[in-house]
Parts: sequence; C-alpha cells; structure tokens
Amino acid sequence: MQQAPSTSPFAMPSLFSFLDMNATVLAVSLAVFLLAGFIKGVIGLGLPTVAIGLLSLVMSPVQAAALLILPSMVTNGWQLATGGAFLALARRLWGMLVGIMVGTLAGSGLMGVDGGRRAIVILGLALMLYAIAGLAAWTPSVRPGLERWWSPVIGLLTGLVTAATGVFVIPAVPYLQALGLQRDQLIQALGLSFTVSTLALAVNLGQGGAFSGGVGWASLVVLVPALLGMAIGTRVRGMVRAASFRRAFFIGLLLLGLHLAWHITELAPW
Repeated sequence: MQQAPSTSPFAMPSLFSFLDMNATVLAVSLAVFLLAGFIKGVIGLGLPTVAIGLLSLVMSPVQAAALLILPSMVTNGWQLATGGAFLALARRLWGMLVGIMVGTLAGSGLMGVDGGRRAIVILGLALMLYAIAGLAAWTPSVRPGLERWWSPVIGLLTGLVTAATGVFVIPAVPYLQALGLQRDQLIQALGLSFTVSTLALAVNLGQGGAFSGGVGWASLVVLVPALLGMAIGTRVRGMVRAASFRRAFFIGLLLLGLHLAWHITELAPW
C-alpha cells in the first residue's frame, strides 16, 4: 500500500480514512489478527510477532504497531491473569521488566527512521533468528546466580528490539524459557513481559503522535478478531499436536522474515 507523504514518520490517518483507504488492507488486517489470535490461543504466544510481520507487508511498521497496542494489551492481560504467580514473578523478573522499559523508551523513534524501511529489515532478521532458534529446539539455561545480572541486559535488548520493530519476543522469550519455569508460570511470565513491552511501546508511539485521529478506534476494531481467534485457538489447543503446530509456526515465521528482509533491500539502496 502506497502511503501519502507525511511530515512525521509517526503521522497516521483518521479512523475513517484508514478504514476506507483500501478495503483490501482492512480485510487483510482483520484476517491477520484473527490468525495471530488463533496462534496465541494454541501456543500462548505469537500475536505481536505474526501481526507485525504480516501487516508490514501492506503498511508501515509504525501503523502496524499502533494497531497492535489494544489487542496486545487485552490478550496479554488475559494471559497474565492465569497462573496465580503474578507477585512472585514480578519480584523475580523486575530487573528484566525495568530493562524493557528503559530500552524501549531509549529507542524511541527508531521504528520511523527512513520511513520504516530499516525497521522492516530488522524485523525480518529478528523473525528469522526467532524461527531458527525455535526450529532448532534451542533450550538454553541460566544459572540462578547469574539471573540477576542477565535479566536487566535481556530486558534492555528486548526493549531496543521492541522500539525498532514492534516485536518483543527476542531475546525475552528464549531467556524466560531458560529460567526453568513451570508451564503455567512460563505462560504467565510471557504475559507479564509482553504487557510491559506493550505499555512501553504505546508510550513511544504516543509521544510520536501515532495515536492521532482514529487509530485507537481502529485498534479496537481489530481487537474483535484477535479475541475471537484466541478463543478458537484455546478451544482447539488439545486437538492438535503441539510440536507439529509449533514447527509449522516457526517455518512460517522464517519464510516471512526472509521475504521482509530480502524484498525491502531490493526496493532502494541504503
């Protein structure tokens, strides 16, 4: 989709101009959030990764990230409410959470550089890295004595990646998996990390004017298919082979990352 020139990389159309700009883009957005919600319902993650990755094919990363905020907040809040270990996890992961906030705020504006072209390349590379780690079944481990040192570093790096791409899985997800948490605690820890990342990203986008016009309402519109997809995914979770589904998910991310990184570098020289 061709975007009109703007004086600010964060400029956004009004709700009605956004929805009426291109019916195909609207349909794609609704379908993407339905799919992203479904994947999150099945495996407990993937909504921001899938949504930002696919929407970046038809709009700028800044627009995609702005649409993501409300669906991400609501679905991660849903995920955060399960597990019963919120306070214990918050005390354990506070260094990582502070790092996420600092890194995201420090990277404010990175996503809009060069009209978002570099952000798309970085996003493609991040998706490829995440997919390769997932396909390789990489299972790192962190010794308890090193956790307090690693947590702020991982949080800071995650925040910078979030600021640049709108995706907050690298390196937070592999790190949380390396802590040896029980399944329910891991899901809740992911929800906690994603919620903090979403809040920090929302601050960045808000400071850049990304929520001007009716973008907040547009985010509310795409929340509906995200919740529907998550509900469907949760119901079918026990009906599919988790390993096969995750493999297909990571293969899809790898191909999407390759496409984003390769296609955008062909458009124009740096």
